Amino acid sequence: MTAAMETIAMHPLHPRVRQLLAGRGGMIIDGEHVEAASGATFETRNPSTGALLTNVPAGDSTDVDRAVAAARRAFEGGPWTNVMTPDDRSRALWRLAELIGRDAEIFGQLDALDNGKPLAGARDVDVAYSARHFRYFAGWPSKIEGATIPVSVPGRFNLTVREPVGVCGLISPWNYPLLMASWKIAPALAAGNTIVVKPAEQTPLSCLHLASLALEAGIPRGVFNVVTGMGETAGAALTEHLGVDKIGFTGSSEVARLIVRASAGNLKRLSLELGGKAANIVFADADLDRAISGAFWACFGNNGQSCTSGARLYVHHSIHDRVVDGLVAMAAALKLGPGMAMAAPDLGPVIDEAQLAKVLGYIESGRRSGATIAAGGQRLGGPLRPGFFVAPTIMTGVKDEMDIAREEIFGPVLCTMPFSDVDEVLARANNTPFGLAAGLWTRDLDTARRFAGKLRAGTVWINTWGDTDAASPFGGMRQSGYGREMGREAIDLYTQTKSIWIG
Repeated sequence: MTAAMETIAMHPLHPRVRQLLAGRGGMIIDGEHVEAASGATFETRNPSTGALLTNVPAGDSTDVDRAVAAARRAFEGGPWTNVMTPDDRSRALWRLAELIGRDAEIFGQLDALDNGKPLAGARDVDVAYSARHFRYFAGWPSKIEGATIPVSVPGRFNLTVREPVGVCGLISPWNYPLLMASWKIAPALAAGNTIVVKPAEQTPLSCLHLASLALEAGIPRGVFNVVTGMGETAGAALTEHLGVDKIGFTGSSEVARLIVRASAGNLKRLSLELGGKAANIVFADADLDRAISGAFWACFGNNGQSCTSGARLYVHHSIHDRVVDGLVAMAAALKLGPGMAMAAPDLGPVIDEAQLAKVLGYIESGRRSGATIAAGGQRLGGPLRPGFFVAPTIMTGVKDEMDIAREEIFGPVLCTMPFSDVDEVLARANNTPFGLAAGLWTRDLDTARRFAGKLRAGTVWINTWGDTDAASPFGGMRQSGYGREMGREAIDLYTQTKSIWIG
C-alpha cells in the first residue's frame, strides 16, 4: 500500500487470502498444488493501488501437457466419468456450491483485490451467482437424456445417447473472474467431462481457490485442473493441444480468431463468448426515472468492463437533454474507491495500466472527433492516483461513425445519441459487427415486441438491463461469438450425440 492510499481504510484480509497472497499454493494439476515446470512466475497486481499482490506460476506448454494428460487419464479411466453415478456427480457439484457460499468472503476479497471491483458486489453478487450456477447444474447429471427414434428401416431399433465431449479447455476472462469461470466449469463437469482451466493472467486467484474446493467437494483428482500463465503461452498451448476435445472461451474477438485457427489441428469444438457494443434505446414514452437509472448502470455497471455494456445510448430527441442531465447528476454522485475500501465505493478502477491508457485514448479520440464530454473524461488523482481510476464519462454529440461509437472500449464511457424516427434507430442500433446484447425502454407493448424481434442480438432486455440466470441461455450473434452458455443450451455445448442401431 502506498503512502497516498493510507488515508483510505481497508477491510482486513481473511487469513486464507493472506495465505494465497503469500504464495502458499500454485497451479492445480492432477489434484496437486504445483509450480510451473520452468519455475517461472508472473506478477498479479492490485489495480486499486498498482501494488504487487503476489507471484503466480507462469505455466507454459509443458504444464499444459501435464494438465491435459491428467485430465485425459481422469476421463478415460477415472471414477468421475466411468464409476460415479449421475447422483454422485450431482452431490459433488451441490457440495461445491455450498463451499463457495461458505467461502464467500474469501472469494469476494480475492476478486476485489485481483480485479479491483468493490468487495460488496464481488461477494454478494458475483460469488452468490456462482454458487447458484453450480446448484442449477448440479441438477443436470440425471437429466441428460437421449431418445428412441421411430426409424423406417424394418427390423431395426434406433436410440441416441448424449455423452461427454472429453477433455475441455476453458479460458475465462478477468472482468468477472469467479462468475464467468463458473459459467463454463459447472456445465462441463455436470456433463461428465474433465477440464483444464486457464484463468485470465490478471485475475487468477479465485479460480485457484475454486479448484481447491472442488477436491474438498469430492470431485476426483485430475478432473479439475488449473494452469496459470499468459495467453500467448499457456492459452495458446491449450487451444492448440491435440489432446483437448473442446475449447470454451470468453474474451475478445481478436483472440477468438487466433483460437479458431489454432483449433484446426484436431478440429476441436469451440464455443466463443466475445465482445459487444450494445445499443440501448430510450423511447419518448419511457418511464424516465427507471430509464435514466437503468441506462446509467447498463453502461457503468462493473465500471463498463462488461461485454454487455450498454455503451451506445440512443435517446428520443424530445427527451434527450433531460436524460443526459439525469445521467450527469448520477455520475456526479458516484463514489469511486479501492475494491477493499470500507467506505463501500460504487465503482473501482479499470483492470490495469494498459486498459487505463486504452480508455483515456478513446475519450480523447471522441473529443477530437467532435464529441463533447458532459461528465468525467479524466484519470482520477489525489489518494486514488496510484490506482487505475477513470471518472465515469458521458459523451454527447457522438456520431455513429466515430470510433467511440463503433469499437468496444471496455471501460466507463457512455455515448449518447438522439434519434427521431423508429425505423431509423432500429437500423442504427443494428449497424454494428457485434450482436451480444441490446435493450429498450418503452411503455408501448407493440414497440417492445417489434424491437425484440428485430434487434440482432443474443439477448434483448426490455425495461431492464443485465439480468441473467443459470437457467436462461446467454451468447452472441455475428462477431460476438457462437454457442450459448447457461441453461439447457450449455449442456449441449459439453455433450455429443451418439446414435445406436440394434438389429
